[in-house]
Amino acid sequence: MSMKVPYLDLGAHHAPHRAEYLRAIEEVIDRGAFAGGVYVEEFEKQFADYCEADFAIGVGSGTEALWLPLLAMGIGLGDEVITVPNSFFATAEAISYTGATPVFVDIEESSYNMDPAGLEAALTPRTKAIIPVHLFGQPADMEPILDFARRHGLRVVEDAAQAHGAEYRGRRTGSLGDAAGFSFYPGKNLGAFGEGGAITTSDPELAQRMRMLRDHGQDQKHSHAMVGWNCRMDGIQAAVLQIKLARLDGCNDLRRQRAAEYDRAFREMEEVVAPAGHEDRSHVYHIYPIRVRQRDRVMGGLAERGIGCAIHYPVPIHRQGAYEHLGLEEGTFPVAERCAREFVSLPMFPELRSEQVDAVVGAVRETVQTQPVS
Repeated sequence: MSMKVPYLDLGAHHAPHRAEYLRAIEEVIDRGAFAGGVYVEEFEKQFADYCEADFAIGVGSGTEALWLPLLAMGIGLGDEVITVPNSFFATAEAISYTGATPVFVDIEESSYNMDPAGLEAALTPRTKAIIPVHLFGQPADMEPILDFARRHGLRVVEDAAQAHGAEYRGRRTGSLGDAAGFSFYPGKNLGAFGEGGAITTSDPELAQRMRMLRDHGQDQKHSHAMVGWNCRMDGIQAAVLQIKLARLDGCNDLRRQRAAEYDRAFREMEEVVAPAGHEDRSHVYHIYPIRVRQRDRVMGGLAERGIGCAIHYPVPIHRQGAYEHLGLEEGTFPVAERCAREFVSLPMFPELRSEQVDAVVGAVRETVQTQPVS
């Protein structure tokens, strides 16, 4: 009987430290520090240090962590922000929620991240910022992106929602752009017990504006200097995240070990394109995506063998109904569209065992080498 392997196993992730999480939650209850407060402040200090940034601002979700920096930069109606079409919808959604328009560039086939060569053609007099996405846990090629931004007076907000602890040329994600947005959705490398997010920056003025925006525009209690929103982080999430942050590097190392085992196995399978690493970047493998032809058949074969899998993301953002008004036809971004048709995300989590990797690889091999009935 073949081994069943879940796509994600949060139970295995949380079980060893359950008592520690419960103690932390009880402390929050005892102190009544539920919305913002001391636990959020402590986590913000720790996370800023971890990301090699001067400030971290805890917020309610990863989407808010992308939205608030744009608002704080004054981006709004009539402006444009350049990003990529192969990300979770929230990347573009945060741009739209400021009143600005997302403008897409295609991706590099080697990294699945923003192709800096596409920036020039996307630039218009209305362009105000760039959001490169560190997709799947591998940083985008930031140096040419930052150089382009400096030349044209643009701000850069890293979408680091999948890249906690990743590095680009020795520097942590979250310290590379003007600001960075992180998600702590439960399945992330650093996941909360619900929704949560944080913004990192080393710009004190930007940090202050974002703190005000997340708390109804207050510069002090009952003094609303601007119109803001309620984007505060919960104290319980911050307390849990402090515990998990201390173990993040170790968990990322385990992901890399399992990814290396996948890599070695897939080198022998010409039917499978494994993710490519880059020597100047440290990948944290939030997701391990392979590319295959006849994806539906492959995913069906994995499901029959008890192997969990997923797709990130089957419909590029520019082809979603919400952005139909942009008039971007099929074929506009060929690399992103081809990858969207071929991606299959395989099981990847710190507690994944080598024998489980072997079971996944065996199931992939059987599936891709079985010719479909004509």
